[in-house]
Amino acid sequence: MGHLDHATFGWLTPVLSYVMACIGAALGLRCTVRALGSTGRSRRNWLLTAASALGTGIWTMHFVAMLGFGVSGTDIRYDVPLTILSLLVAVIVVTVGVFAVGYSRDRNRALLLGGLTTGLGVASMHYLGMAAVRLHGDVHYDPMRVGLSVLIAVAAATAALWAALNIESPVAVTIASLVMGAAVSSMHYTGMFAVSVHVTPSGTPLPGATAMQFIFPLAVGLGSYLFLTSAFVALSPTAGEREASASAQRPVTSAAR
Repeated sequence: MGHLDHATFGWLTPVLSYVMACIGAALGLRCTVRALGSTGRSRRNWLLTAASALGTGIWTMHFVAMLGFGVSGTDIRYDVPLTILSLLVAVIVVTVGVFAVGYSRDRNRALLLGGLTTGLGVASMHYLGMAAVRLHGDVHYDPMRVGLSVLIAVAAATAALWAALNIESPVAVTIASLVMGAAVSSMHYTGMFAVSVHVTPSGTPLPGATAMQFIFPLAVGLGSYLFLTSAFVALSPTAGEREASASAQRPVTSAAR
């Protein structure tokens, strides 16, 4: 049995992964709030931005945490196509959940359906990402802990969508984002504590890429996307600010006439 280390770099990867989850959650919430205050193409674009922020935030959280994952007695590699597929799954399922909430007339039904769909999708992303791990040995899972991680994913996704519908103030969004980041991180590490590895020593080279060759550059790229999107959202006027600006201009226009 190989010894599993979930923090080979100490607290760096758990803390950094939590930060990425919080940033993705905060962006997703703010963009959804903007979407619900918009109509037409603007609503669709804000929902797409929200989904991409949440999806990439969750995926980046997972694989930043995986940078600290190690197993004694074996190297670790990652199957590149499966890893990219896990990213696509994360973004697609979150998009389905966000659009269900953004366009449905029955918000409660959309919340339950969107939360279930998104939660199962997030769990699928996690275990698909784990399926991309290549090592010398066999990976086994504790079914009870796997089930618990799926329940946490569904609860976290439902809470995220509920917050998107009911929270608007920046302070409340910040608090909700911190809680959601903790929920996503809890889901990840619950799933990781379900893992056990029976190592079979071998000198055969492992297929795939190392974490530093592939995962680290991709995580840095997605993290940069989140930070740039944060700046864009922060600089974009809200619906209220646009209305206030339009109201302020009307008297000037009337007086000029």
